[in-house]
Amino acid sequence: MNRYAARFAALRQAGRKAFIPFTVLGFPDRARCLASIEAMLAGGATALELGIAFSDPIADGPVIQQATHDVLASGFGVHDALALIAQVRQRDADIPIGLLVYHNTVAARGAGQFFADVHAAGADGVLIADLPPEMAAEMTAAARQAGIAPIFMVSPLTDAARLQRLAALAEGFLYVVSRLGITGSQTHFDNQLRATLERARAVVDLPLCVGFGVSTPAAAQHMVALGADGVITGSRIIEIIRAAGEDFGPAVEQFCRTMQAAVDGNAVQAV
Repeated sequence: MNRYAARFAALRQAGRKAFIPFTVLGFPDRARCLASIEAMLAGGATALELGIAFSDPIADGPVIQQATHDVLASGFGVHDALALIAQVRQRDADIPIGLLVYHNTVAARGAGQFFADVHAAGADGVLIADLPPEMAAEMTAAARQAGIAPIFMVSPLTDAARLQRLAALAEGFLYVVSRLGITGSQTHFDNQLRATLERARAVVDLPLCVGFGVSTPAAAQHMVALGADGVITGSRIIEIIRAAGEDFGPAVEQFCRTMQAAVDGNAVQAV
């Protein structure tokens, strides 16, 4: 049983939901990025979603775009990201680690080599944000051969034919986009999100985790009430790190703890 399957099975048995924090590897620098991820682990994160910086992150809003720009400007590259993933894995042997990347990053290294390298570093899944499932067969095969779960996105525009393709390709979990557009901490969601979750649930036998704008405990609870198995938060965490300065660790840990409590249905205060 892979780490995703084991972790989500344990959550189901305990009647709990997933909170998955996101950050860009190398932000704000290597040492502080590791410290921020350690704070996420201390805050009870269910899994981790980590981005490899790319020059044209078309799915991301201004907060993550700026973090990505800062990482690239520092000279932090894919090799550095892999080394940092390995450090994270040393700190937690069991937590699922997913990567959010763009197709050029994989193609530049070669799919077989890229997936072998991320597996060796300790990652469990890869979501290629700009790769549609209709063109993903080769990448999916290479990922599976390396022991990496291919993760895919579902949006309110995903039709029945694409859901069927995803059912054949996806592993780990489905990343359900809460709204059309880009990432960001603004909490407005598509009014068809419940229907999107229901359609995906009927076809794909994987946990459904919602991202894009899920930046507050109230938003997290709302996603769970609509039928999500968990939520993913990134922009808000990067905002917290920037605002807190050098002493960001306790703020990140408390945010993660509060969001995990929210998805588990406990009463929480706004963060």
